[in-house]
Amino acid sequence: MSMTISEKILAKAAGKKEVEAGEIIMANIDVAMMHDLTGPLAVEAFKKIGSEKVWDPSKVVVLFDHQVPADSIEAAENHIIMRKFVKEQGIEDFYDVREGICHQVLPEKGHVVPGDVIVGTDSHTCTHGALGAFATGIGSTDMAMVLATGKLWFKVPETIRFEIEGQPKNHVCAKDIILYIIGKMGIDGATYKACEFTGSTVKNMTISERLVLCNMAIEMGGKTGIIEADEKTIEYVKRRSKKPYNIMKTDPDAPSLESMQVNVESLEPQIACPHNVDNVKPISEVEGTEIDQIFIGSCTNGRIEDLRYAAKILKGGEISERVRMLVIPASREVYTKALDEGLIKIFIDAGAIVCNPCCGPCLGGHIGLLGPGEVSLSTSNRNFKGRQGSPESEVYLSSAAVAAASAIKGKITHPNNI
Repeated sequence: MSMTISEKILAKAAGKKEVEAGEIIMANIDVAMMHDLTGPLAVEAFKKIGSEKVWDPSKVVVLFDHQVPADSIEAAENHIIMRKFVKEQGIEDFYDVREGICHQVLPEKGHVVPGDVIVGTDSHTCTHGALGAFATGIGSTDMAMVLATGKLWFKVPETIRFEIEGQPKNHVCAKDIILYIIGKMGIDGATYKACEFTGSTVKNMTISERLVLCNMAIEMGGKTGIIEADEKTIEYVKRRSKKPYNIMKTDPDAPSLESMQVNVESLEPQIACPHNVDNVKPISEVEGTEIDQIFIGSCTNGRIEDLRYAAKILKGGEISERVRMLVIPASREVYTKALDEGLIKIFIDAGAIVCNPCCGPCLGGHIGLLGPGEVSLSTSNRNFKGRQGSPESEVYLSSAAVAAASAIKGKITHPNNI
């Protein structure tokens, strides 16, 4: 039977020769991830069902990234709960406040390889599909079951394959491409589907760019984002992991497969406007919109390539006096590279505030929150009302290139106009 990559991975995880879309299966989990914000709820549920030991401590990863350093007594208490759980359970893959955002740290530290099933108590766990894994976010009670048994039920998703072709224009990035697709699909256009990205444009992308595509699959309702592993994937994985891996590819005649053609040659930078991620417009329609805060970071665009791009635009320039700019590297590894390459100095000299690796203002639960009436341009993945602070504020989403150019002008600006 012909199957998609997602179906093949789930069939392997369920110990079956084949599965089909809509089928309910019980799958073995390869990696279970929790962070400081949702982890305590999973631990509480784990204990409520009477479990004492996790099924396999070597397959559990715990990270602190959402509220680090602790910004409240409640956050500090959550950290204490998770540190105690990690010690009790003998979980060695624990990354405390210093390491960075879970969706950057997992691939960096070699926890993600092709063919794995990865679950995390965070909706953007779909990011890891960029390395050819089936990765998805789950709730805390589902995580309790995973911790106790190492298994979880799934309904096998249908697959929508985005065949992306064309050479993007100057300053058009992976972020622009995924925003464009979400604008066309709508926030529920791919509900519970595996969003598979393929085509010559994707093949030419770096691993960092592919992570951007898969990261935002959830913003159109996707169950996961996924990209077939190729030579770039293998090179990345071999440098970072000793785990065995399984490369699987979609059969073009798989019954559940739906395709959408996307040509990006004429695409200009895209902006998601308040208050929905699918409210996407080309930059030419919103250029000149005044902003109060720029945020470059998050699990979407806080990688070294984003910081290099932003620094190239900002070098020798100065951030507008009407704007405050936050730069937050996605991980300690990214931060260190940025230090070594002199990028941090460029940001500081331009007038930016550089913070420790964390989620920052992305979820509205930490630093850099917006006040009533303020406007933010952010490289993160969500712009719902109140997402980054006051419900009376507004958030626009863009690439790091557009964010850096806009910081100089104090208003949404095409990088070509710097």
